[in-house]
Amino acid sequence: MTRRTVVVVGAGPAGLSAARAAARAGAEVTLLDASDQVGGQFWRHASRPAHDEHRYHHGWSTFTALRDVVASHPRVTLLTSAQVWALERLDDGVRLRVLVGPADASGREHLTLTPDALVLATGAHDRTLPFPGWQLPGVTTAGAAQALAKAERVAVGDRVVVAGAGPFLLPVATSLLRTGARVLSVHEAATPASLARGWGSRPAGLLGAAHKTGELGGYVGTLARHRVAYRLGEAVVAARGDGRVEEVTVARVDARWAPVPGTERTVAADAVCVSHGFTPRLELAVAAACAISPDRFVVVDDGQGTSAPGVWAAGELTGIGGAEAALAEGWVAGHHAASGAVDDPAVARAARRRDRSADFARRLEAAHGIRGGWTAWLRDDTLVCRCEEVDAGTLRAAACATGSADLRSVRLTSRAGLGPCQARVCGRTVAELVGADAASSPGDATEAPPAVPDRRPLVVPVRLGDLAALPDDPT
Repeated sequence: MTRRTVVVVGAGPAGLSAARAAARAGAEVTLLDASDQVGGQFWRHASRPAHDEHRYHHGWSTFTALRDVVASHPRVTLLTSAQVWALERLDDGVRLRVLVGPADASGREHLTLTPDALVLATGAHDRTLPFPGWQLPGVTTAGAAQALAKAERVAVGDRVVVAGAGPFLLPVATSLLRTGARVLSVHEAATPASLARGWGSRPAGLLGAAHKTGELGGYVGTLARHRVAYRLGEAVVAARGDGRVEEVTVARVDARWAPVPGTERTVAADAVCVSHGFTPRLELAVAAACAISPDRFVVVDDGQGTSAPGVWAAGELTGIGGAEAALAEGWVAGHHAASGAVDDPAVARAARRRDRSADFARRLEAAHGIRGGWTAWLRDDTLVCRCEEVDAGTLRAAACATGSADLRSVRLTSRAGLGPCQARVCGRTVAELVGADAASSPGDATEAPPAVPDRRPLVVPVRLGDLAALPDDPT
C-alpha cells in the first residue's frame, strides 16, 4: 500500500508539530524550512549550543523533544535551507518549486514536489507602523532585536526604547536586558481601557491561559528589577538623529492611537525597537487560492483544512495566538493532512488545546490590535515605502490622481510597494492609507485577481541562473 505523502512548509512550532503528527498517522513527510536550522521565529537559532539556552527560549524542552523526534523519524525527510519560491495549482492538488542551498549561493538544487497533501506553516513577521524618522539606522523591528539577542547575544544599542503594542514587547525588553543593554522604557500604545476590555471581559475565559501568568510575572519582575518604566497609552511618534537615531519623541495616544496634543516629550536613545503586532506570510496561501479573512488570515475548518483542496494551514497564518496555539493547530493539521483516524485521542486533545487558545487570540486583538488614529502622527514627508522612498504625501497625491482607492493603480502610480521587499513591509500600510480594499479573498482562478499585496508569482527573489536551470516539467 502506497503511503500518503505530506509536505510541510515551515519548521517553527506549527510545522514541527504538523510533521510529527503526520508521520505518526503513517504518512511520508517532507518538512521544508528556508532557514539553515529548525525552530522558526519563536525558537530562532535554538540549536545553537549554550548551557543557558532555556533563558532565551520559552518552551525549550518542548522544542528539543519535538526537534529530536522529527529529525530521527524514519518517515520524515527534513530539508533546511530549502526555499519554496513558487506554488502552482493543479487539477488535483499543488506543485511546489523548491531551491535547496544557501539563499545567496548560485547553483542551488531544484526540487519539484507534488504531494498528496500540503500543510502551510509559514508563520508571520513584525508589522511596524511608519513614523517620521523610522528609516534611520538604529530603528529596528522588535523581532530583529529579539533575533540578535537570542542568536548572537548582541544588543541593538546601549540606550534602547521599546515601543508598539502587544505582549511581545515584554520578552523583547527582557532579552535586551540580558544582553547588557539599558532599556530606558517600554511604551504600549493600548490604553488602560482597551486592555481592560480585551483581557478583563469574561474572566473565566482566561482559565485556559492561566499558565501564562508565571511567564508574565517573570517579565514584569525583570523589568521591575532593572527599573524599566512600562507606560500604557503611549507611542513613539518620531525619531531624529544625524546619521542614526539620537532621540525619539514619545506622546500619549487616545483610544484610537491618535497623539494627544501637548503630551510630547523627548527621550535620548541610540536605538528604538518597534512592533505593532504581526503580519502572516500569505504568499503561498494566496498562490494556492486559500480563502483569506477580512483581517488577512487564512480561513480554516475544524481540521485546519483551507478552502483549497489538499491544503491545510496552521500557526500564525490562521491567527496570532502564540506558540502553544501553533503547536496544537499544527498537530491537528498534520493529522488530518495524513488522513489520520478521526477518533484518535491525541488529535482530540490537540483540538481542545487549540480551541482554548482561540479565546486568547481574540483577547489579544481586542486589547492590542491596531487602531486607525495612528495615521495622525504621519507628516507628508514621512516615508511609507522605504524601498522606493515614497512618502505619505506622494502616496495620498497618487490616490487623488487616480481618482480611486484601487491598490494596484496607487502602487503603479506611486511605486509604493514595488521595491525589493515587494510590499512585505509597507503593503498593509499603503492599503490602509489609501482606503484600498486589500482584504478580499483570492476567489476562483477564473476571476480577475484582486490587488492584494501578498499575491506574488515568485514568492522570493530568484536568480536568473536558477530559473534558466529549471528542469523540464515531469508532466
